[in-house]
Amino acid sequence: MKQFLKNPLPTVRPEELKGKLIVIEGPDSSGRSTQIELLTKWLELKGYPVVCTGLKRSILVANELELALKGNVLSPRTLTLFYATDFYDQLENVIIPSLRAGFIVLADRYIYTLMARAIIRGAEREWIEAIYEMAIIPDLVLYLSVSPSVLVERTFQAHQQLDYWESGMDLGFSKDWFTSFLKYQRKMRLEFKKMEKKFQFEIVNANRTPKSVDRDLKARIARVLNGS
Repeated sequence: MKQFLKNPLPTVRPEELKGKLIVIEGPDSSGRSTQIELLTKWLELKGYPVVCTGLKRSILVANELELALKGNVLSPRTLTLFYATDFYDQLENVIIPSLRAGFIVLADRYIYTLMARAIIRGAEREWIEAIYEMAIIPDLVLYLSVSPSVLVERTFQAHQQLDYWESGMDLGFSKDWFTSFLKYQRKMRLEFKKMEKKFQFEIVNANRTPKSVDRDLKARIARVLNGS
């Protein structure tokens, strides 16, 4: 039976949620999108119905959140609450209905990224955990661990530039984007390390080739689907 960080939404009966919630966590350029695509095809070929979710996908606020992020003017607390709205809209209207229907929900990041980002930006740990207390505890959380140097290389290969928020430029670490990116990503890795035991993450070495990571993820997910 599904469990929640603290309390379920008032209309939710945990015993009705028959599907599986599998979360793929990791920084930008860690290979999450590629792995989600591969896993979706693999699961569907095995006969499992799959729904994918992720950050900034809420019908309610995703467009507004994206526009606000481009302005680079949101305060840390406003940003946190904006993302929380995005999450809860998807929880109520996508994740829970899909789990009731027996689907596998593949989440391209979840509350853990949002919590880590908020804590690095000064949020109290108790406050941010209280915000997400109605979140469902996933059946499996796989964290794609990539060294900051590899992240930089992959980011430039894919985008030719660094992202303002993923570089922590709002935090004043450095005026140099490259230096700020490395400092921010190291802080994120440290925060995930702190959460690893509490939230039972499985760490996956994503410095390897996509095929190697794919095999690793499938083996771990198969164990959950087989009930072992």
